[in-house]
Amino acid sequence: MANESSVPVPKSATQLAKMRIAGRLAASVLEMIAEHVRPGVSTGALDRQCHDYIVEHDAVPAALGYRGFPRSICASVNQVVCHGIPSEQRRLRVGDILNLDVAVIKEGYYGDTSCMFMVGKVSPHARRLSRVTQECLYRAIEQVRPGVRLGDLGNLIQRHASDNHYSVVREYCGHGIGENFHEEPHVLHYGQAGTGLVLEEGLTFTIEPMINLGGREVKLDRRDGWTVETVDGRLSAQWEHTLAVTSDGCEVLTARRDEPFFQTTV
Repeated sequence: MANESSVPVPKSATQLAKMRIAGRLAASVLEMIAEHVRPGVSTGALDRQCHDYIVEHDAVPAALGYRGFPRSICASVNQVVCHGIPSEQRRLRVGDILNLDVAVIKEGYYGDTSCMFMVGKVSPHARRLSRVTQECLYRAIEQVRPGVRLGDLGNLIQRHASDNHYSVVREYCGHGIGENFHEEPHVLHYGQAGTGLVLEEGLTFTIEPMINLGGREVKLDRRDGWTVETVDGRLSAQWEHTLAVTSDGCEVLTARRDEPFFQTTV
């Protein structure tokens, strides 16, 4: 998805306070929906539950209608890399892995996050792919601080995926976020250390690595114009957080309560 703003601008304390609220709401959607992810449930039903929850909390589902996207969340199953469209026909089966991507608009600010769900008993290789992808995200988050370059983060993610014999999707990346869904900078999940934008306090962006079990090549489903799948049909996983650079590290604005960097600041 293309950017809507061209220059990354650090957010003020007031803006960060509002982004904290939006981020906490986005995280709470994933916390809420977790118990409903089970065999037999359609991805369309999960979408409706998330939509209702967001609206009940006086917010707007950011995906709904965005450049024509027809649903309120993205639901990407198995070989679907990203932007899967929830459907009444796609019912979850034992062994599926599922990424739910949630973005909300609360008081004019965006929060964007996603995580993986295991449906019933999942194969060891599928569970490992999800775990390593989450590690890619977490390791990058741990390195975020003023003075670090975006290329450092991309290189770290690429190396960890490669060390585990996985590949990194290159066509889709993280992005700046704030009063717009997608702003500068582009946050690549591969690259060369020591290159790219130098991070500074107040910058807000997402990191959202998409890691494939097989080759990195992906294809767009021309029938719906959204669904992205692996070319080889093998599994893909993604984890995403929105974060803000602080004076000595970063704050994960979409942290869930079961994560090590969750802070009770909202």
